[in-house]
Amino acid sequence: MPQLSAVVAPSPVVKSPAMDGRGGGGGGIFNGDRTSSLNQTLRKVTGKQEHYRLYLVVQVSVHLCRIFIRRMLGVGRMLGRKESNGEASTLDSRDGGEGCSPADSAGPSLTESKSFTSDASDSNGEPFASSPRYPFDTSCRGSGSESSRLPGGRATDAARVARFKKILAAQTVDVDALRELAWSGVPPFLRPNVWRLLLGYSSPNADRREAALARKRQEYLDCVPQYYDIPDSDRTDDEIVMLHQIGVDAPRTLPEVPFFQDPIVQATLKRILYIWAIRHPASGYVQGINDLATPFIVVFLSEYLEGDIDTWDLSKLSPGIISKVEADSFGCLSKLLDGIQDHYTFAQPGIQRLVFRFKELVRRIDEPVARHLEQEGLEFLQFSFRWLNCLLIREVTV
Repeated sequence: MPQLSAVVAPSPVVKSPAMDGRGGGGGGIFNGDRTSSLNQTLRKVTGKQEHYRLYLVVQVSVHLCRIFIRRMLGVGRMLGRKESNGEASTLDSRDGGEGCSPADSAGPSLTESKSFTSDASDSNGEPFASSPRYPFDTSCRGSGSESSRLPGGRATDAARVARFKKILAAQTVDVDALRELAWSGVPPFLRPNVWRLLLGYSSPNADRREAALARKRQEYLDCVPQYYDIPDSDRTDDEIVMLHQIGVDAPRTLPEVPFFQDPIVQATLKRILYIWAIRHPASGYVQGINDLATPFIVVFLSEYLEGDIDTWDLSKLSPGIISKVEADSFGCLSKLLDGIQDHYTFAQPGIQRLVFRFKELVRRIDEPVARHLEQEGLEFLQFSFRWLNCLLIREVTV
């Protein structure tokens, strides 16, 4: 493998447009509006203007972190523990019964943890690093969905779409084949069904799928009046504090995207986060989980709304559809977090382990890069904690 230090060595005549924070959009791992903040941090660390190499080192580190998350969290195996009947359970109660009792299981070990891949990819199967206003592509939903092509054309090639349809049309979906095919991206108009299946939220058996989804959706909706729509006098002091923190963080979630300031979206996000936290008292609500909920809300709304996210009008959707989207978002978020819950328990040991492994990975792949970061006094925890806490949702496109 070629040394990364050779890859990132800057040319004396090439200058990144993101160097001075003017951003220009494409090409870089970081979005333009975030690059300026990064450069300010790097100037403080280096104490000089010639920080191009360090900028590239951190940019490559993001790329390594993306690969690291995909491999260490078992991407391609996706979340979801199957029950004996082949269906995945979302609302597992603490005493093993039905209903909405809190469940504080810490989930499987890190080696069993799973996640999901980016849906847009280039010709090499790697996610794109373009810089749209919002990191989830919805523009292919609607007219021309099947023939639309992302910048690399990989996720929506006609042949790949046909393979997706063949797998999804089977009486019992071959989830392993679906995982393998989804590795290089999922066409936007197929993402809702594919994500539900790969996360273990939807049954692979066609005969049981709709009934199982209806049951899980109703289980979540029953939790809303039980836990959320109650007076503060019925909550503990910790629950009141947690609800207040969620109310503070919800408007901060992608504040530059008007869609997420919509009152319906805000209410949906708050309910999802609060009910998940109530059901997982071992961790409760932790900042960063709000970011993880956003792709699910967008993807499941894309089943009912066409065009770009900036043009979506939620007032056109019935309360029943909004409830389905909310329940599915909660269910899939729960499946995702089940495998990484120790990222959000006290002292966040899961993230600390990943930061350590990330540092060792960079040291093994390119020791000069690791040594350079050490000489500059830049600790991996300083720039990778948020990447791992939010699974790179704020940094790279999905």
